[in-house]
Amino acid sequence: MNQEEYCVIKGKKGGKRVESRVLEEQIQEAVAGGHHYIEVKAFGQHGIGGRLWKSGNEPVRVKIEGQPGQRVGSMGFPNTFIEINGPASDDAGWLNAGAQIVVHGNTGNGAANAMAQGRIYVSGNIGARGMTMTKHNPRFDPPELWVLGSVGDYFGEFMAGGIAVVCGYNPQNAQNILGHRPLVGMVGGKVFFRGPHKGFSQADAKMIPISDEDWKWLSKNLKVFLERIRQTELFAEIAIREAWQLITVRAPHEKMLKKTRSMSDFHRDVWDKELGRGGLIGDLTDLDRSPIPLITNGDLRRYVPVWENEKYAAPCEASCPTGIPVQLRWRLVREGRVDEAVDMALAYTPFPATVCGYLCPNLCMQSCTRQIMAAMPSVDVTQLGKASIKAGLPKLPPLSGKKIAVIGGGPAGISIAWQLRQNGLEAVIYDRSKTLGGKISSVIPNTRLPKDVISAELERIQKVIPHVHLQQELSKKDVESLREEFDFVVIAAGAQKPRIIPIPGKERLITALDFLTKAKQNAIKPGKKVVIIGAGNVGCDAATEAHRLGSENILLIDIQEPLSFGKERKEAENIGAKFRYPCSTKEITEEGVMLADGELIPADTVIISIGDAPDLEFLPQGIETERGFIKVNAFFQTSDPKIFAIGDVAKPGLLTDAIGAGRKAAKAIIDILKGDHPSIDVRQMIDRHRMTLAYFDPRITEFKDMDQCGTQCASCGTCRDCSLCVTVCPQAAISRKEKQGSDYEYVVDSDRCIGCGFCAGACPCGIWNLTENFTME
Repeated sequence: MNQEEYCVIKGKKGGKRVESRVLEEQIQEAVAGGHHYIEVKAFGQHGIGGRLWKSGNEPVRVKIEGQPGQRVGSMGFPNTFIEINGPASDDAGWLNAGAQIVVHGNTGNGAANAMAQGRIYVSGNIGARGMTMTKHNPRFDPPELWVLGSVGDYFGEFMAGGIAVVCGYNPQNAQNILGHRPLVGMVGGKVFFRGPHKGFSQADAKMIPISDEDWKWLSKNLKVFLERIRQTELFAEIAIREAWQLITVRAPHEKMLKKTRSMSDFHRDVWDKELGRGGLIGDLTDLDRSPIPLITNGDLRRYVPVWENEKYAAPCEASCPTGIPVQLRWRLVREGRVDEAVDMALAYTPFPATVCGYLCPNLCMQSCTRQIMAAMPSVDVTQLGKASIKAGLPKLPPLSGKKIAVIGGGPAGISIAWQLRQNGLEAVIYDRSKTLGGKISSVIPNTRLPKDVISAELERIQKVIPHVHLQQELSKKDVESLREEFDFVVIAAGAQKPRIIPIPGKERLITALDFLTKAKQNAIKPGKKVVIIGAGNVGCDAATEAHRLGSENILLIDIQEPLSFGKERKEAENIGAKFRYPCSTKEITEEGVMLADGELIPADTVIISIGDAPDLEFLPQGIETERGFIKVNAFFQTSDPKIFAIGDVAKPGLLTDAIGAGRKAAKAIIDILKGDHPSIDVRQMIDRHRMTLAYFDPRITEFKDMDQCGTQCASCGTCRDCSLCVTVCPQAAISRKEKQGSDYEYVVDSDRCIGCGFCAGACPCGIWNLTENFTME
């Protein structure tokens, strides 16, 4: 043992007992300071060894000498190992979430109360109400309580999961090792025990034979238990299979079948025997006052559960401008169909790796139910995005003979051409640049988007869209000719005209578009001092590129609070760029930027980054514009029904906005060619409050791989096929019904269902909706 990792904490100083709160703070500080072996000289302090989350994945061993107070190891974390050299007080392991606790002696009342994970080993007996209200998340090992002797009264009350083992060796009550009224209200888990007992709640639990698998588990772990309590010599005496019995929970349908005493029977057999017929008012009336039973099933139910699988969009899908059903991709990952999950994105975007993996601010993650409702980290969709570089080519249908001209080879133009070709329509792209891809290819720094990623995706795109004409500077006449030659024309030329402030010295400015284009080719030297006018995300890109090219003093100024956010802002701050606002620029001089108040900010290079506007010189007459942008309707159709406009020529936005617009406009064109009126397929987003997040691990702060992402996705609005609804239904009214192929649905037997809503309350995905039963009207 490294001596630096060892620490002794005393519960009594200067003859006075240290307060429990102070002692816990000392333990927490020791763990935070790197001590992983802690000896506590206890003097009745409560909660020793609990909540040691600061150790992370490093194990912490707590040895307790003396007498600990209540709740030792309460809310214990995994990788926490607590050993008590003596007895423990009440509530040992209360709300234990993963700690291993060894007690070399007896334990008081409430041992393992509400435990969810971890193990408690007791070398003596325990008091009343041990193992009560425990739970088991099936994604983790069940909680375990091992007792060498016997347990007290009301053992396992409302037990909802876990495993208890009562060895019956030197028990406190040799005639009844399970105590009085054990397992009342039991709904989950199992109890192994050895020795005589005087009954348990037959309404909630039942005795079953010990299977070979159960015995294998018990005998294997019995050795571990005896090792932990230092009594391995007892194994031969205790490990006799015939001496052990096993109690498990009754299923809901079994509880329904078990006859219970009616109120009238209770009155007759118990009440009336004690007080006489009629009870306290027997001298006034002898009418039967027992309740009239009414099981509100069928049409008499007040509420009816409805299985609304995929009726609503998940928040991630609803917030994605491209409309990618992220939750369906994670379902495929959970099912081991990773290739299908990767390929699915190609139905929505030609840039699944470039955008989802690197450039997108990931609105899907920002709207993740986990983050908003439970402050847990959003499922990391960038992992799925980056894996999409391996996506194969989509299957293409034969061409229908219809042709669409697309003006612009950036994200919007490629998106609509991609969608059209996947639906059997030929798309021909015209672009004035030397390369395909627009600003993604020519402007975005390689530090944000690896060159091999965009190259691979453009190569895949050109296999799907072979007809691309580059370095085509189109005029109005050219566009009019395309309108006559093609069935439709789509304008997706982007915003290529940088905005400039009309101030003296503006000729000394370099636009962000020009700077980033030259920087990507290492064709510019900005100097040591750089001022960027406009502190948005593009300005942040200019800052990081200037730093890469040798600039040391980089300042971004803005007339208002900077609108930059996400990765771009963080990267600019990481390289030491400074932000300053509000600043009004008066003039650009040879020395730098002159502000309106007369201050001169020295600069070798001044970059202006206040946005770009569309260049609409080529636009045919009759096409309506509005504030410098092409005016379109909800389907991206211009005032000319044969011409559509998408992307920054119609409305500035994110890359995903442009890609999503391409997908929606393509659908409108397809609808028109079919003779249908264009429609917008927009599902309402599911109410986040319908999801149940208690099943997911809040300790995960980052995702190590896609498999873990898949398991932690709440699958909002889409059934996980977990059958929890079947398990929790007290009437056994829900069943799973197979449909064609691998499809399925969960159905409700109205003759059994009482409309209790347990299914809706337990469903992690929010599929079940409890609606009023209007058949009663």
